[in-house]
Amino acid sequence: MAGKIPDLEAQERTGTGKGAARQARRDGMVPGIVFGGDVEPLPINIEFNKLLTMLRKGRFKATLFNMKVEGHDDVRVICRDVQRHVVKDLPTHVDFMRLKRTTKINLFINVDVTGEDDSPGIKQGGVMTLLRPEIELVVTAADIPESIVVDISALEIGDSLTISDVTLPEGSKPVIDRDFVIAQVSAPSALLADDEDAEGEDGEDVAADEVPTSEMGPPDGEEASDD
Repeated sequence: MAGKIPDLEAQERTGTGKGAARQARRDGMVPGIVFGGDVEPLPINIEFNKLLTMLRKGRFKATLFNMKVEGHDDVRVICRDVQRHVVKDLPTHVDFMRLKRTTKINLFINVDVTGEDDSPGIKQGGVMTLLRPEIELVVTAADIPESIVVDISALEIGDSLTISDVTLPEGSKPVIDRDFVIAQVSAPSALLADDEDAEGEDGEDVAADEVPTSEMGPPDGEEASDD
């Protein structure tokens, strides 16, 4: 199932060149360009505050947007570059690329966990840890999954679930080319502490002066036996 693609509103920028870009910045906008898709490049402006908020959320360059520009058809775009001020590190220009429905892109997809109520490990007091709440996948622009569902219903304490255990959406694959852990069920901290105490009793530490440094002779007052 394709996930909801966030909207990104922009205005068509009249005029090109440095003068028009400077005027946009004075008006509280960030100038940009939309290119690709066998269509002429479209100069745009995006509200500075909205763009800065999205940039600070992270994953901006790995997010697919539905760009809405008045007078133009909506188009799916992905950010290809954000130019920043050399001192203030604030956005001064942004580039977007139009995508065809068959275009392959890398996106971070959220992980949804199911089966917690049925997991034997969790029923025994184990704790589930989600090591990767997002997984970067190669997907097609027309078929972006809403989430990756992982089922931990069979996990015992000490078990892990890896990417090879997951059925990925059709047409997608992980960017990382190896098997990696997504979630695991571990023993609760109280149980781990009890195990450590038990190990300490069984393997009591011995002080250094209790260990002989050479072969010991018979106790004082006794002669060594020839046997």
